[in-house]
Amino acid sequence: MKLIIKNIGQLAGIDESGRERIMGADMKELRTLDNAYITAEDGMITAYGSMSELPEGRADEEIDARGGIVLPAFCDSHTHIVYAGSREIEFVDKINGLSYEEIAKRGGGILNSADRLHTAGEQELFDEAMPRLQQMMASGTGAAEIKSGYGLSTEDELKMLRVIRRMAEASPMTIRATFLGAHAVARNYIGRQSEYVDLICREMIPAVAAEGLADFVDVFCDRGFFTPEETARMLECGAKYGMRPKIHANELAASGGIQVGVKYEALSVDHLEFTGDEEIAALLGSKTMPTILPGAAFFLGMNYPPARKMIDAGLGVAIASDFNPGSSPSGNMKFIVSLACIKLRMNPQEALNAATLNGAYAMGLQKTHGSITRGKKANLWITQPVSSLEFLPYAYGTSLTAGLVLNGQKVL
Repeated sequence: MKLIIKNIGQLAGIDESGRERIMGADMKELRTLDNAYITAEDGMITAYGSMSELPEGRADEEIDARGGIVLPAFCDSHTHIVYAGSREIEFVDKINGLSYEEIAKRGGGILNSADRLHTAGEQELFDEAMPRLQQMMASGTGAAEIKSGYGLSTEDELKMLRVIRRMAEASPMTIRATFLGAHAVARNYIGRQSEYVDLICREMIPAVAAEGLADFVDVFCDRGFFTPEETARMLECGAKYGMRPKIHANELAASGGIQVGVKYEALSVDHLEFTGDEEIAALLGSKTMPTILPGAAFFLGMNYPPARKMIDAGLGVAIASDFNPGSSPSGNMKFIVSLACIKLRMNPQEALNAATLNGAYAMGLQKTHGSITRGKKANLWITQPVSSLEFLPYAYGTSLTAGLVLNGQKVL
């Protein structure tokens, strides 16, 4: 299967350097080529160049970009899109002044979703989740990490992860799965948190590993959830079963989650609203990708993570949607890029790098996704004709998708 996309107004995100992530001042650079073409064969990028150099010959599929921009498809490294129902009542509670923590103490939040998921079957969860993938694709996303964490029991966590595996088989998107049994303490273990941690290590993680259902293990290490010591224990257990760590950290307080993530070489630490000099120093020189979720801070009315300070200190950052029913009910990565520019003071090039190659790194996909590179997966977002690259985040509420290519085939 050979594909040609021609008449590209601007091909953006070109990178033949071989680097796995983009750090510090380099995040301001996004290599582009005007009036371009790109070709793919058997799902992989084979060539690109100026339209004047377009090689002769036919392709199985030819797309006319009509002057639109072509970029690497977004890599959304943090989502929770397998859930039952919605939580708009909590949305009203937030409007009426209740905090995220107050809603959780009243039985809302994660435990609310866990109650609903318990009564839902796998087919129901699959049928609800697949349209969410379609919504993500419509905004240019081509790869996503999906977490469990609304099960909070061995049976229900396995149910979620089986649904995620089925989604990966059914969708052209690249999907990575994360076991997040430590999203909260299960309702029947409240007051017995250490016993719940025991359950995760003794029963859940081995069961997940036995079915090969998860690439990563994640823990919500934060005030009111799991301590750094409990987090370390669960990460060590996951590592024994081949699951690399990822951590929800420092969303509600300076929890020590970033430091424990770095210690255990977590692939990413995510949220990071409370990140200071000590946390930045811990991340510098590490293999851990700080991942910012501006949709959650926007929806919850929280302070935004200090992305500008982190980048200026030399860190690379990724951005992701955190698509979930309670704190970020949207998987629109184009809007997340806009939020990164508007609220985090990242320039458009930084935000796009954070949403592509750095997002791919945060899923362990950097060698195959996230940039326009010969030999990488042909996952490409095609926009409508626009005046400039900067117009994409500027037009924050406008859908600019003209097409999406995944695995070298047009899917939108």
